[in-house]
Amino acid sequence: GQIAQVVVEFLEVAVSCIVFLKGFYPPRAFERRRYMNVVVQKAVHPELASYIHSTTTGLLPFIQKGLVERVVVIFYDKEHVPIEKFVFKLSVNQSYGSKLEEADLEFALRAFLIKLTVAEPVTKSRPSDGSWEVTAYFRSLPGDGDREAQLWIPTDTKLWMQAPHITPIKSVSCDPLKMQLYLEHPSPTEPKNPAA
Repeated sequence: GQIAQVVVEFLEVAVSCIVFLKGFYPPRAFERRRYMNVVVQKAVHPELASYIHSTTTGLLPFIQKGLVERVVVIFYDKEHVPIEKFVFKLSVNQSYGSKLEEADLEFALRAFLIKLTVAEPVTKSRPSDGSWEVTAYFRSLPGDGDREAQLWIPTDTKLWMQAPHITPIKSVSCDPLKMQLYLEHPSPTEPKNPAA
């Protein structure tokens, strides 16, 4: 449970940093804070902070059960077609027996935050009338009786017709956590209107 809690706290900060990086909200909606000895941008606008906090903490029971495969921050154009995805692909070893070296885990996660602060050159420009959301992809669906599962709704995200263009940002593989962060953009030959 301790590992999953650290991952959830990290995801909350990382999502806030990504949204700040994309410039969706005025800078005053964020505040510079120190997390894991790195200066980050934390959402302080009540509704924005609440959304980020509730979506990331809502993943805790599923990360603990090993059900979460990817956590994705998706940016859309005005037609609600994805134009960019920040993908956290993760695997938490639940049977990790030895004591978690918190300093090692913190060192690995700190590197992700540092990479995020300099990722702007590889991102796409944000459309002025776009939107965004946090989506989780599960390895298997939780049982129907799972109370936490009822808080999540299936996504209506339109899929790209062709394989996306992937830009790796950072990866780590140290027990008990394996995580990759990469960007997905539509292929240059992707049809402009996927509904057609």
